[in-house]
Amino acid sequence: MDIASVKLWATMGTIIIGTIAPAISIGLIGSKAADAIGRNPEAAPKVQTAMILSLAFAEAIAIYALVVALIIKFV
Repeated sequence: MDIASVKLWATMGTIIIGTIAPAISIGLIGSKAADAIGRNPEAAPKVQTAMILSLAFAEAIAIYALVVALIIKFV
């Protein structure tokens, strides 16, 4: 295997792991927030605020993985 193939496989692995993990976590955050709002509708504003903040952090992980994959590919 040459260095280009290793970079390609490393980039592919980084993108795969970096997109699957945030997708799962975003799905879990959304489902748990919907459950919480369904159980206690009066707490919806507090739950939505925490959910949006958590979604932003989970999405940041995907952005970090994209940056790492681009660094692996082009450096």
